[in-house]
Amino acid sequence: MSAPIRYFNRKRQQWETEEVYGERGLRWIYGSIPGRWTLWLLVRRKFVSRFYGWLMNRVQSRKKIRPFIEKYRIDTEEMVSSVDEYRTFNEFFYRRLKPSARPLEGGEGDLVFPADGRHLWVRDLGQKQNLFAKGQVFDLPKLVGSEELATIWAGGNAVISRLCPVDYHRFHFPLDAKVHKTKEIDGYYYSVNPWALVKNLGYLWQNRRELLILEHPVVGKVGFLAIGATFVGGIHWSAQIGQEVKKGEEAGYFSFGGSCIVTLWPRDHFFPAEDLKEITLQGSEMLALMGTHMGKYRLE
Repeated sequence: MSAPIRYFNRKRQQWETEEVYGERGLRWIYGSIPGRWTLWLLVRRKFVSRFYGWLMNRVQSRKKIRPFIEKYRIDTEEMVSSVDEYRTFNEFFYRRLKPSARPLEGGEGDLVFPADGRHLWVRDLGQKQNLFAKGQVFDLPKLVGSEELATIWAGGNAVISRLCPVDYHRFHFPLDAKVHKTKEIDGYYYSVNPWALVKNLGYLWQNRRELLILEHPVVGKVGFLAIGATFVGGIHWSAQIGQEVKKGEEAGYFSFGGSCIVTLWPRDHFFPAEDLKEITLQGSEMLALMGTHMGKYRLE
């Protein structure tokens, strides 16, 4: 955990070092023996994250907004509301952005990233992957909570979109589809930061998560998985079962905390953007905004 987290910024076309929110505490929890005991006994528990979420919903929390904006250089021009309109830190955290702030790229057959974040492509789902650390197995049945559901995406692809607390925390649909079904899977609240995942990739499927299954006439069933993490107060959906949704339409949002979205694609139906593929094969994540090009699906 001594190494900084490096990622490639697509927009700026350069490598950058991540400014980790709560870095000192995160290093202690996942990088020391006393910290790991604290994690096991306390930090991963639901009531801790719920309590922190409650604090971020109190009126007193609004005093954290301006210092947060200044420290992490949040672009306030993108926001629908002015800074003074937010009554709590959580309201600011899951703020809405102007449509012009996240224009959609591409046309028919093009897929867009579902969230602002650091993205990682996973191929050959169910096989051993060198994600974050060599030799860790991406356990698809555990991730989706079902051996039967896992067969839909076995051998296919996934994109892990990791959101940090400094990011825009609403997530959107990557393609036109129909919401087929939902599934809730209870779990803990581990961090999804690479410093944690290098220790145990299994945190992705040990955390609380909710799965939406989308139906597409060409691609088939697409998994849209929202994963909670430490201090995430909740996963909130905007879409309903049976609803026809459009690419870029809001799917939901996270309450306070870091978190991630995993999209799951059937075999032979997902082709990653070239830069996403290249950066992932180098063992790194790529920072890109919601609505920008994630890849393509086969038009047939």
